[in-house]
Amino acid sequence: MKKFLAVFTGSPGAMQDSGWNALSDTERQERNQAGISAWHAWMEKYKSQVSVAGGPVGKTMRISRIGIANAQNNLSGYLVVTAESHEAAAKLFENHPHFSIFPGEAVEVMECLPVPGV
Repeated sequence: MKKFLAVFTGSPGAMQDSGWNALSDTERQERNQAGISAWHAWMEKYKSQVSVAGGPVGKTMRISRIGIANAQNNLSGYLVVTAESHEAAAKLFENHPHFSIFPGEAVEVMECLPVPGV
């Protein structure tokens, strides 16, 4: 089995396109509860393949040759799954609550490769 990092992305455009901001407070709370329930159900369904449960991520700091600075990106969370192939890992996230219920944009899946020489 191979390991794959899944990162959850979101953007102001995805939030706008989802209609999330147009929902009433009651509708947003109902959608939020439905999303949390669906997310937990997804985690339960694939618990044998989730090797790192991950979670949401907060604000970003970028570290480079010129120093440390606040930064912004579209990452909103992560987890690590195991699967036989890249395609099999990607299929785990079809219709995921991140974007089917919540206003998330997408889930990006990439293989965790070995560190060369280790």
